[in-house]
Amino acid sequence: MKTLIAGLAMTTALTVPGLAMARPITLTTTLKNYGGNGAYLALYVTDASGAYKGTLWVAGSKSKYYSHLSGWERASRGNVAGINGITGASVGAGRTLKVTVDLADALFDAGYKLHIDVAAEDMRDSPSEVVVPLTTAGAGRPMAGRSYIQTFTYGM
Repeated sequence: MKTLIAGLAMTTALTVPGLAMARPITLTTTLKNYGGNGAYLALYVTDASGAYKGTLWVAGSKSKYYSHLSGWERASRGNVAGINGITGASVGAGRTLKVTVDLADALFDAGYKLHIDVAAEDMRDSPSEVVVPLTTAGAGRPMAGRSYIQTFTYGM
């Protein structure tokens, strides 16, 4: 399990001024056994109007393949400079990615959404494979993806 420190860019980007309260959130993404190579995933947050607010995690270390995470690349404008320190290996078919991040309490029940884009080599890309509102009531509730993700949950 990988843990991000509150001082990382994501937490800073997602902390509302004047509200310093944050909590650790565990993001668990289990992939289907889709029969292909390891998948790249981008986990990122948008606000109520759909504007990009920051990247939580990128699974896959070769930046030349990030363009296949098209929803994330479009939202972040391809700015990979802000993701240093929040990347890891790609995720194999049937495997689970479990990441813990600190998110500002103000992001919950305020219209923010967590998106997961997925791309696997020689297979179709899946932008916004999962889109889930960040709500306290949604914590622990599994959500199925459209193509590659079997289940996604976040826990507080």
